[in-house]
Amino acid sequence: MSLFESYERRIAQINAVLSQYGISSIEEAKAICEQKGIDPYTITKAIQPICFENACWAYVVGAALAIKKGCRKAAEAAETIGEGLQAFCIPGTVADDRKVGLGHGNLAAMLLREETKCFAFLAGHESFAAAEGAIGIAKSANKVRTEPLQVILNGLGKDAAQIISRVNGFTYMQTQFDYATGKLNIVREIAYSKGERAKVRCYGADDVREGVAIMHHEGVDVSITGNSTNPTRFQHPVAGTYKKECYEIGKKYFSVASGGGTGRTLHPDNMAAGPASYGMTDTMGRMHSDAQFAGSSSVPAHVEMMGFLGIGNNPMVGATVAVAVAIEEAMAK
Repeated sequence: MSLFESYERRIAQINAVLSQYGISSIEEAKAICEQKGIDPYTITKAIQPICFENACWAYVVGAALAIKKGCRKAAEAAETIGEGLQAFCIPGTVADDRKVGLGHGNLAAMLLREETKCFAFLAGHESFAAAEGAIGIAKSANKVRTEPLQVILNGLGKDAAQIISRVNGFTYMQTQFDYATGKLNIVREIAYSKGERAKVRCYGADDVREGVAIMHHEGVDVSITGNSTNPTRFQHPVAGTYKKECYEIGKKYFSVASGGGTGRTLHPDNMAAGPASYGMTDTMGRMHSDAQFAGSSSVPAHVEMMGFLGIGNNPMVGATVAVAVAIEEAMAK
């Protein structure tokens, strides 16, 4: 009986990776996790309950690799988990072409390292998945960080930003950009809750220039875009412009382009074209990103359709961080 979706198309490369670490099967990988008191399957399911079985088992495999490798720090564990995730990519697909499993591992590792101070969800404010992802990622990462990770949302529209802040209990940051001087002014801050949710700052911008100014104001080190309603008007142009300006001042900035792939926004191609199929949103992501994911930020079925796992990209970031933190905590015992 197959354990997860498209088992027959995945198992050969999964077993090949497991064998490199001296693990004979997925079942043994599960036992390795259990011996350390870690349950990656349940952790993943808790982060996005509608995820597919293959997502849960991918984290079991990734965690077993990290334990077998002797990873004692969450950042190191995250990178190795990425190897496990990569093994689940179906050969010849968009996900395989982009090496999105390794990309997810590298992104999570950056969020767990102290040199990363600020992580931005650079997305349309209709993205409630981004909002929930922000909460989960900060909560998990801060368990092993000395300095808490600052998480912000930066999107188009001040009204939308205030609504998202109020619904989620974030702190709404109302700004006004002076186009003549290039100065960003903070008009007011409204915290819609107390505690960890209020630590997430939510910005709304009028246009790309203000969006870039917000990135500079917060000193964003890592960001992930979405391909929602404003990919060509806001997310990708802001990331690309900020990337160029960071390069000019010698600042390190890791840009991730989430979403994209076949059947996405502004996308005319047929999904049968596989990795050759990409349109406007994908093209823009390729122009600025250090890692490009495949499929929806939130919809499991669309990420699965790209040949990867049935879990949204934003929840996947949260799952990678959470499982990596669980490994560090278990290895310390």
